[in-house]
Parts: sequence; C-alpha cells; structure tokens
Amino acid sequence: MTTPLPVTGRRVLALALPMTLAHVTTPLLGFVGAAVIGRLGDAALLGAAALGAVIFDAIFWSFGSLRMATAGLTAQAVGARDAAEVDRTLARSLAAGAAAGLLLVLLQVPLAAVAFAVAGSSEAVTAGLATYFHVRILASPFTLANYAVLGSVLGRGRTDLGLAIQVAINLVNVGLTLLLVLGFGLGLTGAALATVIAEASGLMLGLLILARLGSRPFSVKLAEVLDGPALRRTLSVNVDVIVRTLALVAAIIIFSALGARSGDTILAANAVLWNLFLIGGFFLDGFATAAETLCGQAVGARDEEAFRKAAALSLRWCLGFGVAVSAIAWFGGGPFIDAVTTSPEVREAARRYLPAAALAPLIAALPFAFDGIYIGATWTRAMRDLMLAALLAYGGMLVVARLGEFGNGGLWAAFLGFLAARGIGQALAYPGLTRRTFPGGAPASAGIAPGRAAD
Repeated sequence: MTTPLPVTGRRVLALALPMTLAHVTTPLLGFVGAAVIGRLGDAALLGAAALGAVIFDAIFWSFGSLRMATAGLTAQAVGARDAAEVDRTLARSLAAGAAAGLLLVLLQVPLAAVAFAVAGSSEAVTAGLATYFHVRILASPFTLANYAVLGSVLGRGRTDLGLAIQVAINLVNVGLTLLLVLGFGLGLTGAALATVIAEASGLMLGLLILARLGSRPFSVKLAEVLDGPALRRTLSVNVDVIVRTLALVAAIIIFSALGARSGDTILAANAVLWNLFLIGGFFLDGFATAAETLCGQAVGARDEEAFRKAAALSLRWCLGFGVAVSAIAWFGGGPFIDAVTTSPEVREAARRYLPAAALAPLIAALPFAFDGIYIGATWTRAMRDLMLAALLAYGGMLVVARLGEFGNGGLWAAFLGFLAARGIGQALAYPGLTRRTFPGGAPASAGIAPGRAAD
C-alpha cells in the first residue's frame, strides 16, 4: 500500500515533471508515424493516417474522464490508507474501460460512417482511412483499460511509473510501426496494428507494475465491483468530467470554426499559434497531475492543512511555469512561426496575433492547476458547472467581438477571456468547497464521500 508523503515544493516537482515528459513524448510518436507513412510516397496514405490520428484522439479524449476519475478516487483511498478501496477502484475502472472499449469495437461501423462524413475527404483518403480505422479500433479496450491503470498509478503518487508506462507504449509503437510498415510493407494496416499491439503490451506492463505495488484488482469480488453507491459515485464523477471535457472541446471547435471564416491565411496563422499554446500546455498539465495526487490524498486523510498546502504549492508552481512559458513564447514565437510555415502572409498574420497566443499559457495556468485540485477532491460537479458558465461567458464575449467587428483579434481576446473566466470562477468557488469538505476541521459525516460532500 502506497503511503502519502509530506506535501513540499520538491514533492510537487517530483510529481509534475515526469508527467510533463510523458506528455512531450506523445506528439513525437505522431511525428514518427507521419514520417514513416510519408516515406511510402502516397499523399492519400499520409492524409488517411493524419485523419485517423485526429479521429481516435477525439474518441479517446472523450473517455479521458476515466483516467482523471480513477486518479482522484485512488488518491483519496491512498490518503485514507484503504488498500482494499484502492483495488476496488481499479477493478471498477478496468471493467468500465474494457466494457467501453468493447462497445466502441461493436459500434465501429456507425462510428466510422459518422467520422468519415465529418472528415469529408477524397475517395482515396477515405479508402485508406477505412483500412486504418477498422484495425486501430481494436485497440480501444486496451487503450481505455490503460487509462484506468494510469489513473491508479498517478493516484498513488507514482508519476515516475506513469512516465515509464507511457514511454514503453510509445517505444513499442514506434518500433513496430517501422517494422510492419517499412519492413513487412503492411502500410496503414501495419501502422494501425502497431498501435493495437503497443496498447496491449502497455496494459500488460501496467498490470505487472501494479502487481509489484501490491495491487490485486482481479481478486476483488464481483459484488464489490458492482456495489451500488460506489458505482453511482464513480459514474457521477465520470459523467461530470465528460461534460466538462465536451464543453472544453466545444470552445476549441468554435474558436477554430470562427477563425476559418476569416480566410485561409488567418486559419493557418491560428493553427500555428495554437500549436505554440499546446506546447505550453504540456508543461502546465504536469502540475495539474501533481495537484490531483496531493489534494486527493489529503482529502482521503481528512487533512485540511495538507490539502491547502498542496493546493497553494500546485497553484504557485503552475503560475510560475505559466510565466516562464509565456515569456518563452513571447520572445521565441517569431522563430517558431518561421520554422512551422514558409508562407509570408501566414507569418505576418501569426506575428500580428502572437502576443495573445503568448499570454494564453499564463492565463491558462490558473484553470490548469485548479482542474487538478478539483479532480483530486472530486469536486467534479462544481468543475462541470463552472466550465459551462465559462462557456456561456465565452459566447457572450464572441457576440461582443462580432458586433464590434474586432475580427481575429476579438476571437483571441474572447478565448483568453474564456480561460480567465474558468480560473476566476474556480478560485472564487474554492474557499466554500474547501470549508464544506473540511467542516470545522472535523471528519466528514459517516457514509458521505469526502469529495461529493462538497458538491
């Protein structure tokens, strides 16, 4: 059984940095995959692989709640020193991930029809995409079960092991992609099959690591896995996070769609700047993970002082990195733009809106950190409602920007306002939620889960 460690700045960094490295390896995998398929010399195949990656990113991102909910619930069980509940949480999450993955496999035909219709690609690209899709979809049960494993590892505070699992999956994927595509000439089928095998291998490795940590999820009785109150709590947390994620996706889609209406040059410039923002997000997300672990363990232990200290340190470090990342983007954004595009028009447009994109990581630091705090404490209902309120505020700002004819600058200002609204809303709700989770410093009422009591 993992024992909660003292909350210190060094501990926050030790948790955050491995996950930052894990996030950085993911786009490298996409780059290698694109490079391997690109060597086949067929633009349609490259387009199919790129579209396939986007489609599966969208599908699996929708189930990201499984990792976050598992991490928060596991961290609380670790804080309460309840090894049995750690295993029960993992068993429920593995079952949910495998079931959802199998459902995706069974529904692959209608899912493919919708995805291909939305993609609107040429016949050649669609044919390649179909080949890739119907093989890659077989990885779904393994991928979603891996989310459960990763959440369990992170909830225990072992982000180093989370990094090891992610790197192992990516290395196996890269190696098999090279072997199956270039060595055996299997093309898109080989690339998709490499991902299936890599995800299955990652799941086996993750379960072995958890077994070494003393976890026995397959020994949990079925009646405990299907326990009504526990299942309802797990489902509630997952649904809240799913709604929050879909609202965030909606905000991003609106941003992209409105930018596209301003013409191809603005669309391309925004795409370049968006990638700059995403790179900054890799560095911030690690601190959200640290907050999930430390705050969740403090809630489980009913330790208000540790919770407040973990929240404060996570916010401080995340804001500090936000300042650093924004400064790097501000001063290094020009060379980045030149490296990504050779179009003079796109370069000029991207530089025009670079200040807004450079500010985004700093403004996003607050909601990133608070997301981790809220997930760790399982204040997911509040997180969901605050996200929806921020989305409404975003809509209002977009209306003002449109009526004022502020163009793409107004679009960026509205998006920054959306990020700020999220962070400010979470900051304002934080004191009240903390008081309700730790009423008078006393333990929560019997039978009430600490996180949900605050909702």
